[in-house]
Amino acid sequence: MKENLSEFLKLAYRHNKVKNLQEAFEKFPVEEEWHKGKTENVLNALREDEELYKINYAIGDIVFVKKYTYSDEKIGNNHLFVIIDQENTAVSIENFAMLISSNLNKLKFASNELLKKDEINHLHKNSLVKTDVLYKISNEQIEFKIGKVDTERVEQYKTSFYETVINDKNNA
Repeated sequence: MKENLSEFLKLAYRHNKVKNLQEAFEKFPVEEEWHKGKTENVLNALREDEELYKINYAIGDIVFVKKYTYSDEKIGNNHLFVIIDQENTAVSIENFAMLISSNLNKLKFASNELLKKDEINHLHKNSLVKTDVLYKISNEQIEFKIGKVDTERVEQYKTSFYETVINDKNNA
C-alpha cells in the first residue's frame, strides 16, 4: 500500500472499499436519476449566474462525471459524486468520491446519508450519498463541478464509512 495515503484511504483500501468507477455505473443506473445521465439536464438545472469551470477539484466538491469507457469498450453514463479524499501522485491528483443518487428509496440503507438540496450544493432535488464505497476518479473523467458540501458534511460521510467498515468486519 502506498505510504503517502491518508489514514482514511488506507482503511478504505485495506477493507476493499475503493472501487473502480465502472462499478458505480453498473450498480446504479442513471436512468433512475433525475438527470437521466444527460449533461444538458444538469447544466439546465444550474442557475444562469453560477460559474461553471474546469478546475483543480477539492475535497467536498460535487462533480458530474462524464461518460466512462469500460475495459470491454462499453460506455457508462454520467453520474454525480462528492469528492471525499485525494491522493497526490507524482503525475496527477487522484480523487476518491462517493456516489450521489436522487433515488431516496435507498435511504433505508444505513450507509446512505440524506443530502438536502441548497444554494451551495446546487442539487436539483434532495438526494443521498452512498457512504459505503469510494470510487477512484481522475480529473479527466470529471465534466464539471456543480457545487460543494462543507467540511463537516465530508467528515460525517467519512464517519458513516468507518461505521460501515466496522459493521462489515463484525458481521464477517
